[in-house]
Amino acid sequence: MMQKKDISFHDEEILREGERLDDLQRDGLRLIQNPKWFCFGMDAVLLTGFARIGKGCRTIDLGSGNGVIPILLSAKTEGAYFEGLEIQADIADMARRSIRLNGLQDRVNMTTGDIKEASSYYEAASFDVVTTNPPYMIHSHGLTNEASHKAVARHELKCSLEDVVRESVRLLKPGGHFFMVHRPFRLSEIITVMTAHRLEPKRLRLVHPYADREPNMLLIEGVRGGNSGMVVEKPLIVYESVNVYTEEVRSLY
Repeated sequence: MMQKKDISFHDEEILREGERLDDLQRDGLRLIQNPKWFCFGMDAVLLTGFARIGKGCRTIDLGSGNGVIPILLSAKTEGAYFEGLEIQADIADMARRSIRLNGLQDRVNMTTGDIKEASSYYEAASFDVVTTNPPYMIHSHGLTNEASHKAVARHELKCSLEDVVRESVRLLKPGGHFFMVHRPFRLSEIITVMTAHRLEPKRLRLVHPYADREPNMLLIEGVRGGNSGMVVEKPLIVYESVNVYTEEVRSLY
């Protein structure tokens, strides 16, 4: 779905060694990525389609990486302001350059910081919505290089699921909404941690690569201080045949 754009003289000035400029195929938006570090995947795109952000909302994306989620949400929704928090300084810098490249400085901002300390950077209850695409794997399972950008993005080396949920609750206004993409094998833990922090699960959708395959992703919404009761939505199927996206997934892109 993503295409590499022709690079103008101005773009060459904003790119660093090893970086490329990708077309997000939405309102002319472009994103700087470094394939040696980490490029966003379908999970980020699906999350931007699952999140419900009302007109005028303030949103923060925790563990924002190269900023793809707040940048896409700025085009897909009528939210007023989008903040990103990313611990890796060089990736956060890449995100800031993408924000400038797209002329989004008035609506999107990227802060370098640690999710575990998120509530020390912002006022309590100052956001209507939290989005997050956190590391899926527990600590160092299967790792060979714990210092790599990809390792930090995929494994809980810098923060845990509980860190993400705890800080989200502190940042959310009462009744504020939390949207996360994660892996089904951790669903019971996800629900346990959310309810322990009074972040009530309200909506769940499982993502299947094919209609006859087990789910490999989940999308979940929670409400700070919400009443119990969760809706399980119909499954989202990614491919209708090999390398052919379903119509729903094409529409999300």
